[in-house]
This record gives sequence, structure tokens and C-alpha cells, in this order.
Amino acid sequence: MKKIFAFFLITILLTACGEECYNPPLPIVFEFVDSNGENLITNGTLTTYTINEENQAGVQLSKTDDDKVLLENVGAYNGTKNYNFFSNIKNFDFSIESSEFKGGCDGYQINKLTFTGIAIDVIDSNGYYKIVLQ
Repeated sequence: MKKIFAFFLITILLTACGEECYNPPLPIVFEFVDSNGENLITNGTLTTYTINEENQAGVQLSKTDDDKVLLENVGAYNGTKNYNFFSNIKNFDFSIESSEFKGGCDGYQINKLTFTGIAIDVIDSNGYYKIVLQ
């Protein structure tokens, strides 16, 4: 009986200590510029900005050292969510479509980001978006 108990205990410990892996979605970074390409945060034009999820929960934002805005913890879901960007210059809406990652690890990937309700120029480069606000 002790041998059976020891066998089960070792089996549980070995399976519980298995290596887990998770692939978070790639980060999304916004750079807000004017029509001349000048960064609006750097020049002091864009002073306040927030992003809310469709359920009115705020999205955590971080400003990078080069005055870009990093959207944190977005895209870790299966489906599409709508977001609202509010600032002292201009407001706009966008949506993020994500899906489960199909690989060796669990996780999510961002498939598409769509801007709606406003005519703005957006340059997409693998999660980095240069947004011209005028």
C-alpha cells in the first residue's frame, strides 16, 4: 500500500511540475503624430488620453521613453472587442479581433485592428500604429 501511495504521489508531483507555456498577444503601440510627422506627446499637444473597453473598463496604458503609448493586456480573448480612445485633441473608436493561438502553447494572437468612425491615417507595422491626428 505504501508503494502505491508513493507511486501516486510521485506521479502527481511530476505532472504538476510540467513546464507550462503561454503566448501572450503581441503588444500594441500607438504613436500619435501631426501631419508633419511630429510626435504630439513630445511637442506637448497631446496632454490627456484614455482608452476604454466596450464595457467601460479602462485599458492600462504606458508611455514609452520615446513618447509612444503601449496598450497593455489587450487581445487576450477569443473574438472582437470594441474600444474608445478619448483625448484632448480627438476621439475615435477601434476594435481588436483576437483568436486562440494555434501552436504548442496556450495563448492568443491579435488578428486585426480596425479603426472606425473617423478619417485618420494609420500606418500598421506589426503591432505598431502611427496615427495622424489633426
